[in-house]
Amino acid sequence: MLIDFFFTLKDAKIPVSIKEFLILLEALQKQVIGPSLDEFYYLSRAVLVKDEAHYDKFDKAFGLYFRGVDAVFEKNPEIPLEWLMKRMERELTPEQKAQIEKLGYDKLMERLKELLKEQKERHEGGSKWIGTGGTSPYGNGGYNPEGIRIGGEGGKRSAVKVWEARSYRDYDAERELGTRNIKVALRRLRKFAREGAEEEFALDDTIRATANNAGYLDIKMQPERKNNIKVLMLLDVGGTMDDHIARTEELFSAAKTEFKNMEFYYFHNCVYDYLWKNNRRRHAERFPTWDILRKYTPDTKLIFVGDATMSPYEILQPGGSVEYNNPEAGAVWLQRFTSTFPKFAWLNPEPEGLWQYRQSIAVIRQIMNDRMFPVTIDGLERAMRLLSK
Repeated sequence: MLIDFFFTLKDAKIPVSIKEFLILLEALQKQVIGPSLDEFYYLSRAVLVKDEAHYDKFDKAFGLYFRGVDAVFEKNPEIPLEWLMKRMERELTPEQKAQIEKLGYDKLMERLKELLKEQKERHEGGSKWIGTGGTSPYGNGGYNPEGIRIGGEGGKRSAVKVWEARSYRDYDAERELGTRNIKVALRRLRKFAREGAEEEFALDDTIRATANNAGYLDIKMQPERKNNIKVLMLLDVGGTMDDHIARTEELFSAAKTEFKNMEFYYFHNCVYDYLWKNNRRRHAERFPTWDILRKYTPDTKLIFVGDATMSPYEILQPGGSVEYNNPEAGAVWLQRFTSTFPKFAWLNPEPEGLWQYRQSIAVIRQIMNDRMFPVTIDGLERAMRLLSK
């Protein structure tokens, strides 16, 4: 049975290994969980899934394999969670409980599909609709010897299938990012180095030293781990970037959290001979681009953030800026940045499907040696892998 489950996960493109599968079987053999589908779900996910980005795929594959419960809910409108708020606890007499008949799994699922189509409002109590309390086999907080829990907490822990909204559905690689998702993807660039005073307990070294010392405890310490990655982020602001403010703010916020050694500057459309840090004071507080190129060490990771949507003249021609008469072309400054900082990437919030219709994007991609990535989970992870090499 579980061999087919293993291949179902492989078909869902989840990188599951034989070793992890054997660990799962060993855990089941040693009865680390009870005979519960819910407990098996959490155990198998913990053992088999190494990356949070695959949680959504795992949920889909798990639901599809175990009687296809997931597919039932995907094809129907979602029930607002506020309908399912627990408002009452209902105690039934033994006689009333005895009158509730178990429907069986197939009939439960068939009737649930019908109710999802029919129900239009919140319901509390009763024996028919999806709701809270009562004796209906659908919902939560009530009594039924065999039902499907939807939202909230169960009452008697006798549900055939526990259904909760998938917590990780945004981890689909094609979906756009949220702040939490961005943080997970950016962590691929985190590089730790041992530095500073001996502050951290070294478990592996202590075990090794104790074994070599005939079992007498020999505690070893090691320097605390700190993230030594240095990031320079240059962000396009204004104009067409106004369409991407929310996503860019999420990216910027997540980057500031993940990278303690991060500096940032703003530019408009393309990089020229000066940048700025405060948009309200951009004309009063300018930073010469030459100073920025000389200030940071070559091992700094350079990240451009912009939609690269502009007139090609703004990139290729002196004086092409829409704001002032720039003495050198933007392409010259971009090439200086990429030469100074060999580890660089361009993150583009514009949907990748539109890139082919933007001549300026093609120009920027050529200057960036095709190191332009969309602001999606997959695109951001590819960019971080490139920068971490």
